[in-house]
This record gives sequence, C-alpha cells and structure tokens, in this order.
Amino acid sequence: MEKQSKRVFNVGTRSFITALVILFLLMILTYALTLFLPAGEYQRVITDGKESIIPGTYQNVAGGLPFWKWLLSPFLALGATGSGTVIAIIAFLLVIGGAFNAMDECGVLSYMFNRVYRAFETRKYRLLLLVSLFFMSLGAFVGSFEECVPLVPIAVALAYSLGWDALVGLGMSLLAVGFGFSTGVANPFTVGVAQELVGLPMFSGIWMRLIAFVLIYGLLIAFLIPYAKKIERNPAKSMIYDPAMADRWAALRTDYVQDKRKDRALILFATVLGSGILLILCSSFVPFLQDIIMPLIALIFLVAGTASSLVSGMRLNAYFKSFGKGVVNILPAVLLILMANSIRYTMMESKILDTILYKTVQLTQNASSGIVVLMIYALALVLELFISSGSAKAFLLMPLIAPIADLSGISRQIAVLAYAFGDGFSNVFYPTNPVLLISLGIVGIGYGKWFKWSAKIQVAVLALTCALLLFANSIGY
Repeated sequence: MEKQSKRVFNVGTRSFITALVILFLLMILTYALTLFLPAGEYQRVITDGKESIIPGTYQNVAGGLPFWKWLLSPFLALGATGSGTVIAIIAFLLVIGGAFNAMDECGVLSYMFNRVYRAFETRKYRLLLLVSLFFMSLGAFVGSFEECVPLVPIAVALAYSLGWDALVGLGMSLLAVGFGFSTGVANPFTVGVAQELVGLPMFSGIWMRLIAFVLIYGLLIAFLIPYAKKIERNPAKSMIYDPAMADRWAALRTDYVQDKRKDRALILFATVLGSGILLILCSSFVPFLQDIIMPLIALIFLVAGTASSLVSGMRLNAYFKSFGKGVVNILPAVLLILMANSIRYTMMESKILDTILYKTVQLTQNASSGIVVLMIYALALVLELFISSGSAKAFLLMPLIAPIADLSGISRQIAVLAYAFGDGFSNVFYPTNPVLLISLGIVGIGYGKWFKWSAKIQVAVLALTCALLLFANSIGY
C-alpha cells in the first residue's frame, strides 16, 4: 500500500518515483526512435502567427540528436519554441502548492469542507452530479483544462469530507473537465481552431458533440457513483486507503466549531476565486484573456489564498513560511513536467515527428472511409502522447487530415470530431500530460494507481467514441 502524507496536498514519494520511472522509459523509447526512424520535414507556412504544414511537401533531411542533448533535454526544452506554456504551467503549479499549503495549515480548508459536509450530508450524490457537470461544462463550452488545476485539490478535499476518497474527487473534477474538453461542444482551442483551419463555420455540427457530451457524462456518473458508494460503505476498499487520512477527516467532521474569522476568510476566498471562474468563462469570448489566462488565474488564486489565510488569523511570517514549504513540497512535480516536455523536444530536434506523420498518412491510402475515420482518431491519440497542446496539434494535423478526408470520401466535420476526441480523452490518461502530473502530484496519488482505477472508464470511452465516429460516418455527418 502506498504510504501518503497526512496532508491532503503533497507529492508522495512513491507516486513520484512511479511517474519518474514511467517518464524516463518514455524518454528512452523516444530516443530509440530517433536512431531507427529517418529524419524528415514538411514545409510549413505561417499564417496570422500560426505555423501549419503544407501537405505533399515531405522530404528526407539530416536529423538525429546527440546523446548529451537527450540527457539534458528536460532543461534544454525550456529554451525551445513554444516553451512559454510549460514555464507558465510550472509557475502556476508552484503558486497553487504554496497557497494551498498555507490554507491547509491555518485551518481554512478543513473548515470550508466541514461547512460543505454539513450542508450536503443528506444530498451528497446530488452534489457529485452537480460538481461533475460543472467541470465537464467548463471543458466542453469554455475549453478550460489547465485553468481548472486550482479547483482539483478542492474537489479532492470535498470528496474526503463527504466520506469518499481522492479518486472520487479526481473523477468529478479532473476526469470530468478532461472528458468535457474532449467532447468539444464549443471548445475554442480544439474544435474552434480545427474547424477554422479546414474551412468550416466555427462550432458547426454542434448537435453531434452535444450527443457525445450527454453520453460521456452519463458514462462518467455510472462509473463514479457505484465506486463512491462502495468507498462510503467500506473505506478500506479504496486502493489508496490511508487510515491516518480517514481518521483525520472523521475527526474534522466531529470537531466542528463555528468560527466567525474563518467564515469571513471563506467569503473572501469564494469571492476572489469566483472572479477567477468568471474570467475563465469570459476567456472563450475575449482573445486577449486567452493569452494571459493562466498567469492571471495563478495571480487570482495567490490573492485568494493569501487574503483568506491572513483574515483567518494567520500571521504574515507564518504565512510566508507555510507558503515556502508548499512550494518545496511541489518541486518534484516540476521535474516530472520537465521530463514530459522533453519528449516533444526530442522528436522535434531529431526531426522524426514529421516522419511519423508522413508514414501515418501513407497508411490511409486505399482504406475504407470508416477505417480512415478511426485512423485519424488513432493519429491524434498517438501524437497526444508527445504534444499535449490542443491548438498546437490542430495546426500540425489539420492541414494533413483535411485532404485525407476529401480523398477518402468522409466529411471534414467528421475529421474534426475524430481529432477532437483523439486530442482530449487521453489528456487524463497519458503520463506525459502536465495537468495530469500536477493533479496526481498535488494529492499524492501514484500514476500506477490512477492507471488501474481509470483504465476501465477509458476503455469504455474509447469504445463509445469509436461507435459515435462510425455512426456519424454512416449518416453522412
């Protein structure tokens, strides 16, 4: 059994080592590919500051990557093109770790969840339905994913306070927002960008994505509620069961005493954090906000955490000390993010990424339309392992996917749907995704446990989405 810290938010030693080993093996595999695959490149064109591939321009070039560069790739990748997002995510994570640790030590977090427990003690499963729907809607209609990281540990602590475990909390927050993002109902970063690139009206064909949203939400709830009920009946059946953690939350539920200072701290925290959620909602309509949303949310959460901690009675020097401890506790997750980012760097520097794209495009020749749809889905799934950004992958893939769709007799709308499905669902499954690593690291859950717990629903989602794509193709969507 994995030994976890008594604190709710911390990177557990065993979970860190598990993720470290998995990522290092993926780094080795990627480097091995550079030794066997020929280097090649497509010509690219820059339109409105965005780079995209010109189909039919692939050619072999000199490539490869020196061994020393591979060894240093986690750090060299920070200086590569497009590294700004990774740097922002790391800063984002450190702020969250520090602020949450301070709120935990001053008692604001435990007090908040005690209040929630008393409000929803007899309606806890209704709350699970609403929280899951909220997170799925953020992903599906706003395109939020990274921005929801500060809310994930809150959902985890909420799950503990209601008698469940961290996996339920991750399910109704991380899984939900990832699944919503994948259905792409009005997701500007996947469906919006992809449709614009292939000449479709933005968010056209929304009815099929709404069907996908409803079905995936039903599947998620059918997965979460039976598991939550099982843990509620017998907490020891949780694969991450920790008696010390269970005792801590049980004691908090019984030791509750109303505190006016903490009530004021919670009102302040909710008000500031609520403004952050409004900004996330507005970001899908305001292009300026899209460029600065992550640092802006980090700043808002820093203000919310600092203000609520101080208002609750925490001294300023104690706050800084607690914040620093939270930052140190989260540093192992930063290393994991750097390692995950190095995989994309290795493929780009060695010039084998375009080779993989070219070989995949060749496989679609002379295939039936249904097979082509599934191959587009598979291509997006494979590239997601190396490139987690939805919009970046759209600019890379859509110029190739559009002519494949035309030649195979499938609609570009289906091609966009296949791309959106492939880009999103694996976000909460692949160990190379920074948001997954951050979320697991903060709550101290090993990737192996996460894989084992979430594999069933991921397989079910894969089967359902394949069926939806084949159905869409059969009706000429």
